[in-house]
Amino acid sequence: VATLAVSTMAQADATLDKIEARHKLVVGVLLSGGPFGSIDPSNQKAKGLNVDLAEDLGRRLGAEVELVPVLPANRVQFLQQGKVDLLIANMEWTPERGQILGSVPTPFYRVGGTAAVLKDSKITTWQDLKGQPVCTSQGSSYVKPLTEFGADIKAFKSSSESLLALRGNNCVAAVHDSTLINPLIANNPEWKDYRAISPELNPAPSVIWTRQGETDTQAKLDAIVKDWHRTGFLIEGEKRHNITPASP
Repeated sequence: VATLAVSTMAQADATLDKIEARHKLVVGVLLSGGPFGSIDPSNQKAKGLNVDLAEDLGRRLGAEVELVPVLPANRVQFLQQGKVDLLIANMEWTPERGQILGSVPTPFYRVGGTAAVLKDSKITTWQDLKGQPVCTSQGSSYVKPLTEFGADIKAFKSSSESLLALRGNNCVAAVHDSTLINPLIANNPEWKDYRAISPELNPAPSVIWTRQGETDTQAKLDAIVKDWHRTGFLIEGEKRHNITPASP
C-alpha cells in the first residue's frame, strides 16, 4: 500500500512536468454535437466551449494543445491509461466518478439531462419512462437515475447513435445533456416533431477531470478556472456558442 501511495504521488507530480517538458497538453474532448463540442462541417475542425477551454489552458500553460476525441464509453479509460492528460468531455461530477478519478475543484458549468420525445408522446414526466425503452450513452451519469425510474436502458457508444435510434423508433426517449437536446429541438428542422421534458434530470457541476492523486495539476488548473469566472471568460464563451448560462 505504501508503495502504491508513493507511485500515485509521483504520478501527480509527473503530469505537469510532462506537459512542460514536451510543450504539449493532450485533452480528451467529446465532439458528438452541440455547443460544447462538435466538428465544424465547413473545415472539419473541432469547435465548441470545451474546445475553447482546452485551448486556453494550453495558452496559459505555454503548451501546444492536442485534442483527442473521446466517447462516453471510453473517456474514463483514455484518462486512466494516460492517453490524455485531462478530460473536458461533458462529464459532470458524481460521487461514483469521484471515487475513480480526480477533478479540478471549481466547476466551469452546471448541467442536467433532458429527454427528447415525440411531440405526440404521452410521456410528460420522468416517471412516465417506467418500463419504456430509453436511449442514452454508455457511461452516462443518467443511466442510474433512469434505472431507478424503471426505464429499460438502451446504451449506445455515442449520443449521435442514441439520437439516431430514437428517430428510428427503437426507443421512446433519448436522454442526454440539456445543452445538447434543447438547441437541437429549437434550431434543427429535422427535430421539429420532437419536444423536451423537464425539469432537468440530476443537474450536476461540469468539471475538468484528472487522474486520482494529481493534486498539483488540480491546484494549477483550479486557479485558471477561478480566473475564467472572475474575468468573464466563461460568460463570453457561453454567449459565443449560444449556451444558456448555467443555473446556480
